[in-house]
Amino acid sequence: MKIIVAPDSFKGSISAEQAARAMAEGILAAAPGSEVIELPSADGGEGTMVNLVAATNGRMITQRVSGPLGKPVTASYGVLGNAKTCVIEIAEASGLTLISQTELNPERASTEGTGELIRHALDAGFREFIIGLGGSATNDGGTGILRALGMHFLNASGEELSPGAGALNELHAIDAGSFDPRIQACRFVIASDVDNPLVGPNGASHVFGPQKGATDLMAEALDRKLSHYADIVETQTGISLHDYPGAGAAGGAGGAFLAFFPAVMQRGIDVVLEASGFSQSVVSSDLIFTGEGKSDRQTLSGKTAFGIAQMAAVHGKPVILLSGAVDPESREDLMRFFEEVHSVTGGAVTEKQSMDAAYVHVRRRATEIFKAYLDSHPQPN
Repeated sequence: MKIIVAPDSFKGSISAEQAARAMAEGILAAAPGSEVIELPSADGGEGTMVNLVAATNGRMITQRVSGPLGKPVTASYGVLGNAKTCVIEIAEASGLTLISQTELNPERASTEGTGELIRHALDAGFREFIIGLGGSATNDGGTGILRALGMHFLNASGEELSPGAGALNELHAIDAGSFDPRIQACRFVIASDVDNPLVGPNGASHVFGPQKGATDLMAEALDRKLSHYADIVETQTGISLHDYPGAGAAGGAGGAFLAFFPAVMQRGIDVVLEASGFSQSVVSSDLIFTGEGKSDRQTLSGKTAFGIAQMAAVHGKPVILLSGAVDPESREDLMRFFEEVHSVTGGAVTEKQSMDAAYVHVRRRATEIFKAYLDSHPQPN
C-alpha cells in the first residue's frame, strides 16, 4: 500500500514534520512493507515555510533584516526542492513574536524587513514566490515591503514619510520610479485565508489591530489612514483596495501585493498542497493520514486537515484523521468528511500525557489504527 502522511503541527507539542515522522513510523510498525510518503502540511499560516521546505527536501537561507520596529533581526526564507520557488512568511521578519507585548505599536510597526527578504531572494536569482501572510505585527498597508523594493511615499512637500502606518494620513504621492523592475518578471502566489477588505468595520485595523496593540480609538485612526492610503493607490494605479477581498490580510500587506505585484491570492491550504506535491501524490495513493492538535468544527473552515480531505475526495481516496484531541460534539460533523476520526487522548492517555510525549503517542496510535484498518480492509496479495 502507498500511504501519505500529511499532518499539520500539533500546536504546543510537536511540529508537522515530527508528527509526519511519528505517523510514518507507526504505520511501518504495523505493515513494514508499506510505502509511506511524508508530506508535513500547513494551511498557509505560520509554519508553512518550514513544512514546505521539509516536504520538498528544500533548504533555508538566513539573513539579517529590519524587524517590525526597525531593530535588526535574523530571518529566513525557504527554497523548495525544485530550487526555483522561494517561500517567505511575513511573520519571519515582521511578526508579532519578534516584539514583546509592551512594544506592540501598530502605528510604528513596518513590513520593511519582509521586503528586504524579497530583495535578497531577487538578488539570489529567484523569480517564483510563495508569500504567507499570517502573524504580522504591522498595520502599514505593506508600505514597508514596497519601500524596501524602491518605492517612495511622499508628503505634500515631497519628503519621505516615516515608516509604519502613523504618517499615512500625510501621504500625498507614491513615487514608483525606482520600484525594483525585477518584480514584474516574477510570479507571486499569496497564501491567505483572510478575505477581509483593507478598510471598514471588517478591515485590517478594526479586526486585526487590537491583537497588535491598537485601542479602539487607535484602530479608528488607523482605518482612516489606510483609507487615505487606498485613495492615493487608486488615483495612481486605478486599483481600489478599499473593499478588495484579502487586501486587509497582514495589516494591509495583502493589498500591497494585489496592487503592485504580479500576484494571485489563493486559499493557504491549496497553495501548500500544490507546492508540497500532495496534489500529485494523492492520485497514486491508497490511503491518507492527516491530523492536528485539536479537531473540532473549526477544522472544517479551511484548516489543513479539511483541505486534505477535500482534495482526497476528488480522487476518491480515504482519509484517516488522527489528532491530539477531538471535540466530541464535532465528531459527527467530522465523520462526514473523513473515513475515520481518532484522537491520541482518551482511554489511558490524558491530555497532559499526550502533549508531553506527543511523538510516542502519535506513533503508537498510528500503529493501532492502521492495524485495525488493514483487518477491516484486507489487501489483495
